[in-house]
Amino acid sequence: MSTAPDSGQLMGMLLKLINAKKTIEIGVYTGYSLLLTALSIPHDAMIIAIDPNKETYEIGLPIIQKAGVEHKINFIESQALPVLDKLLQNLSTKYPDNEGSFDFAFVDADKENYLNYHERLLKLVKVGGLIVFDNTLWGGTVAQPEEAVSEDRKESRRSIIEFNNSVSIDQRIEIALTPSGDGLTICRRIR
Repeated sequence: MSTAPDSGQLMGMLLKLINAKKTIEIGVYTGYSLLLTALSIPHDAMIIAIDPNKETYEIGLPIIQKAGVEHKINFIESQALPVLDKLLQNLSTKYPDNEGSFDFAFVDADKENYLNYHERLLKLVKVGGLIVFDNTLWGGTVAQPEEAVSEDRKESRRSIIEFNNSVSIDQRIEIALTPSGDGLTICRRIR
């Protein structure tokens, strides 16, 4: 349940290529991708990390601390949509004027909300910035007939297919779907 190492390596390269300084991560789990992001961005950069389960984040926290990058992370224990909405409303005094100010976003959370996250993140990420979604091949189930997919994966599969179809025709972004890990969709905001 962690970002695949090859996907993480690609994300690290992307972060460095765009010189990301203000990032957001939705779905942290034990913090592997969060650690990778923190190690890939400059010393004075910041990450807003959102996850409803602080206990799993705390499993990886000692490693983040040992790496000396905890100061870059603002962990928010919450569902993501209310936090994203608050950021968009500029209600946060800590992060005023958020619209169009993020360089990079990474999403590895509930697949049913990928489209909702996408719409909000398109407002938060600047033109030229990247939004990366994990698990967009969903174990290969997106290419399988529905009857071949186990019941416990059908709803998420449907959501991922809907998301993939939507971003493939979204005129506000350029996309690349990479087969690394469980599928990584890289969206570059162009308008």
